[in-house]
Amino acid sequence: MNALERSWYQPFGWSWLLLPLSWLFAGVSKCRRWLFKAGLKASHRMPVPVIVVGNITVGGTGKTPITLWLCEYLQSQGLKPGIVSRGYGVKLAAPKLIDLVVDSPATVGDEPFLLACRSGCPVVVCPDRVAAARLLYQTGECNIIISDDGLQHYALVRDLEIILLDGGRGIGNGLLLPAGPLREDVWRLQQADLVLANSSTNSLANWTFELSAEPARSLTDDTEQLASGSVVTLVTGIGNPQRFSRSALQMGYQQNSAHFFADHYAFAAADFTDLSGPILMTEKDAVKCRAFAKPDWFYLPVTARLPQPAIDVIAAKLQQLRSRYGV
Repeated sequence: MNALERSWYQPFGWSWLLLPLSWLFAGVSKCRRWLFKAGLKASHRMPVPVIVVGNITVGGTGKTPITLWLCEYLQSQGLKPGIVSRGYGVKLAAPKLIDLVVDSPATVGDEPFLLACRSGCPVVVCPDRVAAARLLYQTGECNIIISDDGLQHYALVRDLEIILLDGGRGIGNGLLLPAGPLREDVWRLQQADLVLANSSTNSLANWTFELSAEPARSLTDDTEQLASGSVVTLVTGIGNPQRFSRSALQMGYQQNSAHFFADHYAFAAADFTDLSGPILMTEKDAVKCRAFAKPDWFYLPVTARLPQPAIDVIAAKLQQLRSRYGV
């Protein structure tokens, strides 16, 4: 977390000096929403249901584990989900269907590559969510689409919105970017079908979901696990590294040192030259490091667990969508 981000979570941090820029950001956002609502900017509806998983704040809230949970749940209901994602940090001239044989995190983005690996579902990457959704539908391999981190992409009509919050950090100082962490104002939560807080109860959320860690696995041999109680060097490049530290501690791993890089950091072998193992990282980091990983490098798998009332809301909405779209 850089200096600006730390200021967002202080009652009167120096980021308040950026408030005039936040007012400008608010005006632009309001104008953009109005253009879509008035039909002056086109919104496109797909022939199949679209579920959006997103957040109103900058930083990690657990979107990837929730998206993976959704994939598994939808498959259990007899559906064929597919995923569209932006592909942070990569430049694509056209939407691309991820091929795990020829693509890599460097070419399609770390989160989409991880989603493709873990879910077994088709994943299309493109900043243009409509173009990505159209290609995904044309593959014929899915009858329901999940838009990962697509809350503010109003060009793609959505049938179910799930907004995630970091239960511990909440909405920080409650200000819009760049003075605060908000992409959209808090009223936006009222429009969502479901608001879930990550790991800690938050008054703005309907329910809390849990991120459950599993024993760490080797990057070079997925069957090898790291014994609980091991002293590890933490290395990660995610939006909320403190949550990763807590998860490692809960699994019984003792921290020797921690090295936190920027979110979506493109790791290279040289970044580990002076670090001693065993090294522990997140699964999102692991997909970028496998090519040069050593035997004593491990990652911490994490899965999401939703409370039954939240699952019931999704199930009821899904029943309506299946009837409407005939899927």
